[in-house]
Amino acid sequence: MKHTLVTKKSRLPIAIWALTVSVFAIGTTEVVMIGLLPTIAKEFLTSISSVGWLVTSYAIGVAIGGPIVTAFTNKVNRKKLLLTIVLFFVLSNGLASISFNFTLLIIARVLSGGAHGVFVGIGANIASSMVSEEKRATAISIMFTGLTVAMVTGVPLGTYIGQQFGWRYTFGGIAVVGFICLLANQLWLPNTIKKGEAIRLKDQFKVLTNKSMLLGFSLTTFSFAALFDTFTYLSPLLEKISGFTENQITLILLLYGIAVAFGNLLGGKFSNKKPAKTLIILFAIMFVTFGLMFALLPYKIPTLILIAIMGFIGFSTVPGMQLYVIQLSEKYLAGTGDVSSVLNISAFNVGIALGSSIGGMLISKSLGLLSITLMSAIFSVLAIIMAINSIKREKLF
Repeated sequence: MKHTLVTKKSRLPIAIWALTVSVFAIGTTEVVMIGLLPTIAKEFLTSISSVGWLVTSYAIGVAIGGPIVTAFTNKVNRKKLLLTIVLFFVLSNGLASISFNFTLLIIARVLSGGAHGVFVGIGANIASSMVSEEKRATAISIMFTGLTVAMVTGVPLGTYIGQQFGWRYTFGGIAVVGFICLLANQLWLPNTIKKGEAIRLKDQFKVLTNKSMLLGFSLTTFSFAALFDTFTYLSPLLEKISGFTENQITLILLLYGIAVAFGNLLGGKFSNKKPAKTLIILFAIMFVTFGLMFALLPYKIPTLILIAIMGFIGFSTVPGMQLYVIQLSEKYLAGTGDVSSVLNISAFNVGIALGSSIGGMLISKSLGLLSITLMSAIFSVLAIIMAINSIKREKLF
């Protein structure tokens, strides 16, 4: 069921751009920590591995906090809920900016993660409901562009600010951007967004026992495990296997970010009509890409091409996976669209954690850096298998 009035005009509603800018701020908060770890470790006199909990704690907030908050706020007006979540995001980043000890910073990160999970999940559902049926994936892809722009611009800028002026200024700046997003959402989000069907809390969590839904979530988990198994360790791969310098790697990461942005946008167009079937094709290209990486990473020109393809294809799957989960929830569990969408955001984070941790284990076992590209290929195959099973179950052939 749609949660708001569908716009009949061909132009996308301005509200989607308000959601996009908000996702940019949220995406910057999520991944800027990777660039700030050394600075924070130095201030708190602790190891990089210990400070790594600032990344893990955020993922926990997304994966656990998001679905729980969404489930308990099912009857709350959608616009009021999103505005409250953005305000919560502003306050949690403000808390991070004044954290005087490591524990307080961890708490701020968990709270920020919870806001991330709720906003991105519900926002995707709202974005898809504000356009005509054939443009739903495109609307989602536009919103998720905020994440890709964050990777290209927000993260480098936030890292630079943190290195030059102190990491607290980074989070203070994000809080300011978040407040601007709060105003944009207040101004542009329509008041006609409905809160959906009344549904009991225990019925909402039937999403986790529905086999069709679990298959849908598995596509997200395995595809992002494939992507982040290699992406997490892309810098050492490029340096030690391909022979690129640090300055060159910075430019390559920019290339990757640009490819991600284009992949996300075009992925929405690919997935508008038959997202599940499109995903199988994209997963297959991912499998071939990672297989070629194993053989061709020692060669610079092929490496550049494969990195661009990895970014483009890896994120072109995102709109289709999010739309497919929303479609499954509409088919089987009316009223659970928001919870399902947020749970899929959790599935993204589970995939990221799974891929990065498995990659780290392979490296620690002295199997070599290149072994992680093969593991990414295996995860891609698992995603293909899950997609085929899901399509058969839904009789979409």
